[in-house]
Amino acid sequence: MAVQIGYQEQCRSVSQRTVLKFGGTSVGKFAPEIARICLSSIFQNHSVAIVCSARSGESKSEGTTNRLLKAAREAAKPNSTRHHDIVSGILHEHLETAKFVSPEIEERLRWDISAECNALENLLDSLSKTEDVPPEAEDKILSVGEKLSAQYLTALLEDHGILAQYVDLSDVIDFTVPRSLNQEFYRELAYAIGRRIELCGDKVPVLTGYFGLLPGGLLKQIGRGYSDLCAALAAVGTKAKELQVWKEVSGVYTADPSKVPTAKLLSSIDPREANELTFYGSEVIHHFTVEQCLPSIPIRIKNVLAPQSPGTLITPSSPANLQSHPKRPTAVTVKHQITVVNVHSHRKVEDADFLAQICKILASRSLNIDLFEKNQFHISLAVHSKTPIVKGPEDRGGEQDAEDLLSQHKDLQHAIEELSEYGSVDVVRNMAIISLVGLQLKRSIGIAGRLFTALGDGNINIEMISQGASEISISCVIAEREALRALNVVHTDLFTFLD
Repeated sequence: MAVQIGYQEQCRSVSQRTVLKFGGTSVGKFAPEIARICLSSIFQNHSVAIVCSARSGESKSEGTTNRLLKAAREAAKPNSTRHHDIVSGILHEHLETAKFVSPEIEERLRWDISAECNALENLLDSLSKTEDVPPEAEDKILSVGEKLSAQYLTALLEDHGILAQYVDLSDVIDFTVPRSLNQEFYRELAYAIGRRIELCGDKVPVLTGYFGLLPGGLLKQIGRGYSDLCAALAAVGTKAKELQVWKEVSGVYTADPSKVPTAKLLSSIDPREANELTFYGSEVIHHFTVEQCLPSIPIRIKNVLAPQSPGTLITPSSPANLQSHPKRPTAVTVKHQITVVNVHSHRKVEDADFLAQICKILASRSLNIDLFEKNQFHISLAVHSKTPIVKGPEDRGGEQDAEDLLSQHKDLQHAIEELSEYGSVDVVRNMAIISLVGLQLKRSIGIAGRLFTALGDGNINIEMISQGASEISISCVIAEREALRALNVVHTDLFTFLD
């Protein structure tokens, strides 16, 4: 093992800190690459802090976070012991990766992993008579994934000769949390995280992407991208030079490069476009991350497998830049697992109370409205379930865990029953939303027509059409089975042919 050295020797004139965020797949599959990236950053005189997600395997459905959610659900069932098998699998997987040159580092990590999993089992056992998992318990269960990842990366860096310090942020919130999280809360949390980082001195801080208990639960308040937000708060709290979010692709493309071979890498993207792409299905970055960092701290999406690639910079576009770029969309994306709900009202849809009640019913059943259109007596809504799922759309062809599907089916059925009081209701399942996104859309003449023509020429039927409220997106609802073909058809017609 290399002789360990601290920052004072590694970089005698340290520049502003760079925050490096590594996703679960990178931690699970590309740990050696992470170590090389950190070494390279340090020896280029960059002071770094690291934030990591819970470990994932070949797919997110088999990732630690999904298994922890499933373990919690199993533990709450009367007389169920299946959560023990899930925890045993998590323990075995993490112990298998704990193999280092230094026997001391390896032994310490194996002990830490075992201790975390033992505590997890005790917590799960305490849920046996609850039937439902309380938000506070769910948050504590979720935190184990990020703790195991951060402990592993700390040991990995130490084994490569870098002095590193594990930073558990599960108790970082030492102040009163408002029920509605406002900017003052995030400002105070960023400051608290920054203090924890500075306490590490000349060691590389390795932070858990989990940052403590929140009213109503972390998933309800933030969603599954909470580790991205944690990295943003770390960047704000340390006044970082840049936040780098490391993935397994070289940045943001004009379409998903795993599905569209002709997709092209974008050198930069406006934060409004990044948020819109994330909302409509592309996993660019959590929108809270953008809100916290920009405009003061730039965000760069980079590839763990191609660290020399500059990636995609998320930064606000100036009017001059917009004028110099061609008038075309920035990207096309697809959002899966959409259901269309049509309500044929007994009264005028313009009634504000009617619209409010529709939204309230859907929200109470964990159904988010993505798009809607209406006329005098009819409203159509494209919705998706916001209930945490064990398998996501990226793992499909999108098959979800059977219990998740049942839960989401019940939510939808209950919503339909309640909506029936306001009129007749019909439902169209297995749909998807295809969206064009770009700041140039509001300056582009004929783009919407080209989108509809491309889909029509491909014999792809359109169920709904919507212009985004932000004026930087145009969306259509199509059949799920046509989503992949539609993505390629639209990209070919509106991106490849326009070049």
